[in-house]
Amino acid sequence: MLKPHPEFLRKLLADYETAPAESTRAQDLAYTLCVSTGTRDVNLALQTAHRMLTSSGTTPLAA
Repeated sequence: MLKPHPEFLRKLLADYETAPAESTRAQDLAYTLCVSTGTRDVNLALQTAHRMLTSSGTTPLAA
């Protein structure tokens, strides 16, 4: 599986966590998170993204 660049993933997480929950932008970001992490559930995608950032030595942004 291809892995996203840590900075891309970090920005994606930050954007998702600050987007209004019911907005189209949040839905688009959730989809991109799922594709980027190889998951189909946004909660699993968030966990996976944080784990990927931690294992890459990049500190995830605080939620």
